[in-house]
Amino acid sequence: VQLQASGGGLVQPGGSLRLSCVVSGSTYSSYIGGWFRQAPGKEREFVAAIRWGYGTTTYADSVKGRFTISRDRAEKTVSLQMNSLKPEDTAVYYCTGGSSWPPTKYWGKGTQVTVSS
Repeated sequence: VQLQASGGGLVQPGGSLRLSCVVSGSTYSSYIGGWFRQAPGKEREFVAAIRWGYGTTTYADSVKGRFTISRDRAEKTVSLQMNSLKPEDTAVYYCTGGSSWPPTKYWGKGTQVTVSS
């Protein structure tokens, strides 16, 4: 499985961005697609995940109500819609995947998200 993320950029506080991840290779019903992030000087942290089969989602408390993860099984993509962005959301975001929890077996290259006025 290979993952290719895109969609990062610079946005003002309160703004929105949408990250997308193309999943190449086999995606089975037990596959879990996820997003992690790493801010400068901080450890990498979980953001959100979605189960490929049922579409069940899980979020970090820090993004609940603001971020929405989704998947398109036909297009084989995992997306992260980020609304009401805050400066503390600034980080490199990584698309991840795997067949068990946490979905960290596969990693894509990161995409930078900067929230600043």
